[in-house]
Amino acid sequence: MNTNPIPTKSSTLEQRLSLLGQNLSIAYRDPLKIVRGEMQYLYDDEGRQYLDAYNNVAHVGHCHPRVVKAGQDQMARLNTNTRYLSDLINEYAGRLIATFPPTLNKCFLVNSGSEANELALRLARTHTRARDLIVLDHAYHGNTTTMIDISPYKHDGPGGSGPPSWVHKVPLPDLYRGPYPADDVDAVYKYSQHVIEVIERLESRSLCGFIAESMPSVGGQIVLPAGYLNTVYSAVRDSGGVCIADEVQTGYGRIGTHFWGFESYEVVPDIVVLGKPIGNGHPIGAVVTTTEIAGSFANGMEFFSTFGGNNVSCAIGLTVLDTVLEEGLQTHARSVGSVLLERLRKLMSQHKIIGDVRGSGFFLGVELVRDRESREPATLEATAIVNKMRDEAVLLGTDGPFHNVLKIRPPMPFNEADADRLVETLDVALRTL
Repeated sequence: MNTNPIPTKSSTLEQRLSLLGQNLSIAYRDPLKIVRGEMQYLYDDEGRQYLDAYNNVAHVGHCHPRVVKAGQDQMARLNTNTRYLSDLINEYAGRLIATFPPTLNKCFLVNSGSEANELALRLARTHTRARDLIVLDHAYHGNTTTMIDISPYKHDGPGGSGPPSWVHKVPLPDLYRGPYPADDVDAVYKYSQHVIEVIERLESRSLCGFIAESMPSVGGQIVLPAGYLNTVYSAVRDSGGVCIADEVQTGYGRIGTHFWGFESYEVVPDIVVLGKPIGNGHPIGAVVTTTEIAGSFANGMEFFSTFGGNNVSCAIGLTVLDTVLEEGLQTHARSVGSVLLERLRKLMSQHKIIGDVRGSGFFLGVELVRDRESREPATLEATAIVNKMRDEAVLLGTDGPFHNVLKIRPPMPFNEADADRLVETLDVALRTL
C-alpha cells in the first residue's frame, strides 16, 4: 500500500514547472488540479465541482461509463496493430463511413487530429502531384512541423517565422470582424475572390488543395457565410486541387443541425479530417476520403501506423459513435444549444461589452469588445471574465485572433440547467467589470 502523501496543488505545479517544457501552457491564473471527471463536470483536488463548458474532447461526457467499459474489456482481451485481420476495425470503419455522403467511402485511422491532417495533406499531394495549399488566416490544424507550417494561428504568432512559400493564406470569412462585414452585400463574393486570385497567381495545376475547418474554432468560433464554400470548392476543383474539411472541432453532431459541419453548407469535401471527440479523450484520429484519392495514395509506398486502428481504439471509437447516435446527442445539442444561444443574445442587450454572439448547437462564441462601433477587442476583459468564471466553478476559454472570444463547446450531455448556470454566472461576471 502506498503511504506517501498526495502532493498539494502548489507542489504539483512546482514539479510541473521543473520537469516539463516551459511553453506547455496552463489554464487560468489560479491553475486547477483536476482529479476526476463525470459527464459535463470536473472535480478538483478539494472535491469542488466545476461545470465544464469548453472541453469538447470529452464529447459524450467525461468518463462515460459505456466508453470506459468498452476500453477496459478490449484491453483485457487484445490490443495489437492492423497487420492482423480484425472484425472490429472493419465494423468501426464501416459505421463511420455510413455517416458520410456516399462518395466519402475510404477510411484511414491514426492517433490524433494533427496526424490526420498530416495524412490528409499527403493524400492531396499524392493525388494531385502538386504541392501548394490555400489556408484561412488564423487557422490551426495541428502541432506537427508541417501543421505549424499551414497554421497561421501558430506561424504568424509569437515564436513563429511565417509560412513557407507553398502556403497561401486568404482572409478568414468573418462577417463580424473581417474586412467584409455582414452588411456588405458582396461579402461572400469578396472573400471567395481571394481564393480565386491565389489560384490565378499559381502556375497551372500547381495547387494541391484548400483546407479549412468547417467552422473555424481558434479563429473565433466562426460560422462561414452561406455560399462561400460552394464557390471556393468549385474553384479549387476546377484548378485540379482537392478540398479538405477539418472536422476535428465540429463533427459528431456538435453543431446540432447536422452530424458534420460541412453538411450545413450543402457541400461535400474530397477529404475529411477527424480527431478529438471521436475517442472521447482516447487518442484517435481518422481521415475519410474518396475511392479515387485513396487509390492514388496506394502508389506502392506502404501506409502503416503502429497504434492507428488498434483494437482498443476501435472498441472505444465504435462505442463513442454508438453513444452519440443512440443517446440522440445531436438533437440534444440542437435543442439546448438553441436555448443557450437565445439566452446569451439576451445577455448581449444588457452588456455593451458583448459585441457578437454566434454559433450553432454546442459550438458557440461570445465576442467581447470595448466599443461596439470600433469593435476594439476586449482581450484583457475576456481573460478577466474567464478567470472570474473559473472562480465561480464554470470553465470557459478564449479564442480568436485577439483572444477576446469566449468559447463555449461543452461535452454533449450539457443540459438546460447547465445553460442557466452558465448564463447567470456570466451575467454576474460581466457586471464585475
